[in-house]
Amino acid sequence: MENYRDIYEAWLASDTIDPASKEELRALTDEKEIAFRFSSYMEFGTGGLRSRMGAGTNMMNVYTIAHATEGVARLIDTLGEDAKKRGVVIGFDSRNHSAEFAARAGEVLTAHGIKVYLFDELRPTPCLSYGVRYFGCIAGINITASHNPSQYNGYKLYWEDGAQPTADMADKVSAYILETNLLTEVPPSSAAKPELVTMVGRDFDETYLNCLLKEQVYPDVIAKAAEDLKIVYTPLFGAGTRLVPEIMRRIGLKHIYPVEFQMTPNGDFPGLDKPNPEYPASFKLGIELAEEVKSDLIIATDPDADRVGIMARDKNGTFRCITGNQMGSLLLDYMFSALEEQGTMPADAYCVKTIVTSEMATEICRQHNVKLHNVLTGFKFIAEVIREHEEAGHGTYLLGYEESYGYLKGGHARDKDAVVAAMLICEMAAYYSLRGMTLIDAMESLYEKYGFYSEISAEIYMEGLDGKKAIEDMMTGLREKAPASLGGSEVVNIRDYLAELSYDVKNGTSEPTGLPKSNVMYYAMANGCVVVARPSGTEPKIKFYILACGKDSAEAAANTTACTASLEDILGLQRGQLKK
Repeated sequence: MENYRDIYEAWLASDTIDPASKEELRALTDEKEIAFRFSSYMEFGTGGLRSRMGAGTNMMNVYTIAHATEGVARLIDTLGEDAKKRGVVIGFDSRNHSAEFAARAGEVLTAHGIKVYLFDELRPTPCLSYGVRYFGCIAGINITASHNPSQYNGYKLYWEDGAQPTADMADKVSAYILETNLLTEVPPSSAAKPELVTMVGRDFDETYLNCLLKEQVYPDVIAKAAEDLKIVYTPLFGAGTRLVPEIMRRIGLKHIYPVEFQMTPNGDFPGLDKPNPEYPASFKLGIELAEEVKSDLIIATDPDADRVGIMARDKNGTFRCITGNQMGSLLLDYMFSALEEQGTMPADAYCVKTIVTSEMATEICRQHNVKLHNVLTGFKFIAEVIREHEEAGHGTYLLGYEESYGYLKGGHARDKDAVVAAMLICEMAAYYSLRGMTLIDAMESLYEKYGFYSEISAEIYMEGLDGKKAIEDMMTGLREKAPASLGGSEVVNIRDYLAELSYDVKNGTSEPTGLPKSNVMYYAMANGCVVVARPSGTEPKIKFYILACGKDSAEAAANTTACTASLEDILGLQRGQLKK
């Protein structure tokens, strides 16, 4: 294996690397930074690649983009001429260099004789997933780092069903990448075949929007509430800027108030440390506008418009965030209730959520006689359940979602879709407004109906060479020294998804988890609470999920606090370090 210093020097000596990148590298004075940039290549997982932008093999730049795409191209080469003719659709978000990276990926593919469909401007990530299916492509590539800070970018790969690839497929791509010399074996721009590129314009958007309009659950409520319903919307400088307001107009909303400063795509995300609708800080300008226009609802989408978050007024007129867990529960209950009221609830309905998503969904589905599937974190696993049902020819899919603010209704895509989710949220807000309720009121009514649940997620970033080992050590400790109790309640079940085993602590027995292998630890307590630990597959961080419940809101909140404190003690963290 080459020493990182040798690779660093090779970049400086190579005619492939541009002068500006070489200047950036020569300016580095921190040896640890040089080591971080050149000790490895970004790990190509089922979620693709993600890192800070800059020069180096472990960074996002035109060279690593081309290198990754060469791996994809070599795999497609092995699948024959038909796969090459089917082609690859390429999209990008508002981040700095995203359009440039997308164009370079297209050059590498066409150099291999692979047809390319290239979006002519930024589009929401779900458009990419839909585009793979619509054009019948063999694959899709999206240049995005989702909701990461501005210094990041990423590379998402999709396969022919519109979902991100399986682990086996990702491993094949990774193998082709690693066997290719980045400096000498990737086709240059001069080898590209522009005649193989089809630009995708706004006529494509019409087919996408028409698919979404078919996913309305209770269209009549918009017409009845449209005169009074006011919606504030912000794309947070991202890809939702055009299509989200457009779908709102098409369902009949009359009062849509965009946060103008944040409507223009901007990869610097001015004023936002994290362009993430999970965080209340992202809504600052939206709240100011909502107070001015007297709106009860603010909708925000992340930079690639696959996630959506909202704030709504409570009884005191104060804006409060609705979490991803809460929104998923609201959408489930709303959809089931609306379908039942109209007599159109399918007898074979099913929904899908992840194992780190609130167990409130389990109770909602139980009371409405809807089958609920639990899968590992990652929308590709939700897509897998949808595909299995389609292939088996049974089951009516209603909703799939993750606690991380991602939702999908409809079979048009195989990834979370903030455009269709925003449409449904507006429809649901209209439904409740006709009953004199905001979505905060609606959430409180759900607790009374289904029980009290309280969830938090927290993350610890561990960047650099030492960070990866620290994350591995933390997971090893949780695996080898499993806690006997958390939050004052006995641990009764431990699921080690890496070992693919579920342990019944009381009986000392084990059985398969029934889910794919993944580096996740899951602890279920006697009081019904759950704690999950999972390293991120795309970022240098470890995530923790505390899914608590109780006989009332106070007990649920107390159990959340107790579980969090126990976890901090076990990990040797300071009190409060696991707050989001």
